[in-house]
Amino acid sequence: MIEPSFPTSPIHLWLVPTPVGNLGDITLRAVEVLRHCDAVACEDTRRSGQLLTHLGISRPLVRLDAHTMRRAAGVLEQYPRLAYVSDAGTPGISDPGAELLRLALALGGKAEVLPGATAFVPALVLSGLDTGRFTFEGFLPRSGRERRERLKAVTERPETTLIYESPHRLHATLEELASLCGPERLASVTRELSKKFEETARGTLPALAERFVAGVKGEIVIVLQGTPAPSVPTPDADFTAQAVAWAAEGRGAREVRELLQAAGLRKNDAYELALRATEKQLRATDEQAD
Repeated sequence: MIEPSFPTSPIHLWLVPTPVGNLGDITLRAVEVLRHCDAVACEDTRRSGQLLTHLGISRPLVRLDAHTMRRAAGVLEQYPRLAYVSDAGTPGISDPGAELLRLALALGGKAEVLPGATAFVPALVLSGLDTGRFTFEGFLPRSGRERRERLKAVTERPETTLIYESPHRLHATLEELASLCGPERLASVTRELSKKFEETARGTLPALAERFVAGVKGEIVIVLQGTPAPSVPTPDADFTAQAVAWAAEGRGAREVRELLQAAGLRKNDAYELALRATEKQLRATDEQAD
């Protein structure tokens, strides 16, 4: 393999994704960066140390988590070519990696984020819900007004929402979502991604809450269906019959549309119905002429 090139920038930070479960998910580029950096900063030195041992890599390990990030400037000074890993997945997503990256840039350094493992993307795809638009919510506040406000916002979104949750709070969160969304809203719960006991459960929120009432183990992603779009009423038979009658009288599409709107039909529906009625009348007239 080719050794990574290290620019002349005084500080160079790599955010290196690590497997969320199966250690075989580490990328070749991630391995090379971990081998050639000055040190590896991490949230948990024991967990990251096990990964480096598995990979046969021996580098200094420095703890930089939410409680010790105040030391980050000194760590970057001591180890200017620094790799940062979180406990699992891509650093910077629901962990202190984003703060470290901002600091490195503020100090005039360069930062790279390597592509790699993350939990919410496979959970989203496994859910079977809409993947066209989605919002990553991360971890919800544990309690209080901020939690209530965030939950309310989540349940009103039209797009799919992804939530990280801990095992001991999973049941309570599913029950709260069910009470806000109603009994028909769909969701999925994915846990232990890429591990031996990987599981994805799909169904309505009440059904999922009942399924996980006893609790579970592992890292968890909840995927919530977006709020359904309000149904648009279609013009009833009376409007249709009236549009046809007006068209038969020789009224044009614009006049028929205006009459339908005056009778209480929405503008877009009135336009479409008037167009269909007048076109139908034109075809009938042409057939009679033939």
